[in-house]
Amino acid sequence: MHGSEALIPIVMFAGGFAMIFGIYYLRTRQNLAMIEKGMNPKEFANRPAPYKNLKWALLLIGAGIGLFLAYLLDQYVLLGNANDPNRYNDDRNVPIYFALIAIGGGLGLFGSYKIEKKWWDDNKDRV
Repeated sequence: MHGSEALIPIVMFAGGFAMIFGIYYLRTRQNLAMIEKGMNPKEFANRPAPYKNLKWALLLIGAGIGLFLAYLLDQYVLLGNANDPNRYNDDRNVPIYFALIAIGGGLGLFGSYKIEKKWWDDNKDRV
């Protein structure tokens, strides 16, 4: 085993430890800052999330529509050389799938944000 190969498990273990430590440290600092401002951290954790399922639904619907559009583009618009017998085996159009899934998911999350913000603005007095 070469020196660089031995570094991989060490870096992975150190990175995992740093991530867990960082999350715990930042959560503790957030709770202490909330206590200093007179807030109860337990109430913050139990805040209502009225449109949590809507957010996931719109995210997955947007990603699905993006994947479907990428498929349609790949199969019917971006054909490349129509005489090439291996045109369906090349990977030239793979980035389109990732891009349209991300764009569709982002549009779904943006739609969820707009709907949830409208709800919060309408119900400021009740919450």
